Amino acid sequence: MKHSIRRQFSLIFIGLMVGTLLLCLLVNSLFLGRYYQRSKERVIFAAYDSIKQAANSDSYGSEQFQQELESVCTRYNISICIMDVQSRIKYVSSNGGRELEARLIGYVFDFPMDVVEVLETDEEYVLQRTSADESEYLELWGRLNSGISFLMRTPMESIRESAKIANRFFIYVGCVGAMAGGVIIWFVSRRITRPILKLNEISEQMVQLDFEAKYQDKARNEIDLLGENINKLSETLEHSISELKTANNELLNDIAQKEQIDEMRKEFLANVSHELKTPIALIQGYAEGLQEGINDDLESRNFYCEVIVDEASKMNRMVQELLTLNQLEFGNDVINMERFDIVEMIENYVQSASILTKQNDIRVQMENYEPIYVWADEFKIEEVFMNYFTNAVNHCTGEKIINICLEQLEAKVRVKVFNTGTPIPEEAINHIWEKFYKVDKARTREYGGSGVGLSIVKAIMDSMHQEYGVENFNNGVLFWFELDMVREAQEEI
Repeated sequence: MKHSIRRQFSLIFIGLMVGTLLLCLLVNSLFLGRYYQRSKERVIFAAYDSIKQAANSDSYGSEQFQQELESVCTRYNISICIMDVQSRIKYVSSNGGRELEARLIGYVFDFPMDVVEVLETDEEYVLQRTSADESEYLELWGRLNSGISFLMRTPMESIRESAKIANRFFIYVGCVGAMAGGVIIWFVSRRITRPILKLNEISEQMVQLDFEAKYQDKARNEIDLLGENINKLSETLEHSISELKTANNELLNDIAQKEQIDEMRKEFLANVSHELKTPIALIQGYAEGLQEGINDDLESRNFYCEVIVDEASKMNRMVQELLTLNQLEFGNDVINMERFDIVEMIENYVQSASILTKQNDIRVQMENYEPIYVWADEFKIEEVFMNYFTNAVNHCTGEKIINICLEQLEAKVRVKVFNTGTPIPEEAINHIWEKFYKVDKARTREYGGSGVGLSIVKAIMDSMHQEYGVENFNNGVLFWFELDMVREAQEEI
């Protein structure tokens, strides 16, 4: 990641550490010497106060006082020299020697001395910087009211050296501390940024509409509160998107259904108009002929009346079939599933249609079957079989045989209706289930077919979720449909 929070976090803290170190070095370089000098001045003035009190109590020559001064000289690297009123040296620190005695005598008797800078003056003392042997010193000398003279000196070189040592120490410690701190901050920042990166991954998955990933850490800090809120947001989004998709799917289905209904309505109107045009024209023509008395003989009038009645009957039958098909396609017709014997139903229908087959010199063949019980809507299945059988009668030619066969499969029974005659053209096989489709329009018109029967078969079988179909043979056509058998009945058979 180009702008990693972890990297930025580490660089910020390392920068702060280095900046703080550099600031400390700058402050140390500029003010440590002055601060150290002020500390030495305080020590010198403390020793000055001790000498002044001892002079006032006349105990500056005691052994105890000298031990105290020696301790101060050793601890703070100060040289002290004290001279009484008679210009006798009463005390010289072990680190002072003859040089310190000579300097005190020179100050008392105003000998010229190498003074660099006078820092502070008073009636009883002078604080100044001096140089000797290429070294600088901080000196405090003076004469008390009691006549005692004193000189205290500490080398300035120790101050500068201490400042240099402190600066070097800060550099070494700062570098080590910066490196150690950088390593520590790198790992600490990793621990801090890890949940942030996890939240980033979760948000990326949410962008892809994947709401499975959840934030799991439980440190109970601000990031975890953010993670819990993202989890809640994920659940809310998932629920909202689910509802939105459901509503969108329902809307698409409604739109598709509306479009389908519009298309079906247009198709219905076009087909009905086309199918009713011929019988209405015939009825109108023959009715006008009767009205105008074109033929006065009884036989002609009866013929005209028979044509009108026949065409009206065809129109009535077609309207009834269209209403049935319309109810099936729109799901308004309730399927009443029941257990019945399909063999008995077929035999009864074939017997009732025997007059029709005899009129057309058709021979119906069907073996004797034991009862076969199925689950289906008996009334609608009878309508399916009736359409198959009527279609077979109307197209039966050649040997004029209709063969009815029941084939038992694993859990289903297949009902087959075969008629001898001309096979259906291959290009028409996929269209025969469409409304008003007619393979041979002239022949269909001859026997009064409307082209709706097989559409009714398709709608009924689809509503029951069962298979159906048609097969061509050299000497005829076979239509079939399947139904679920009743298991108890199968075991009995």
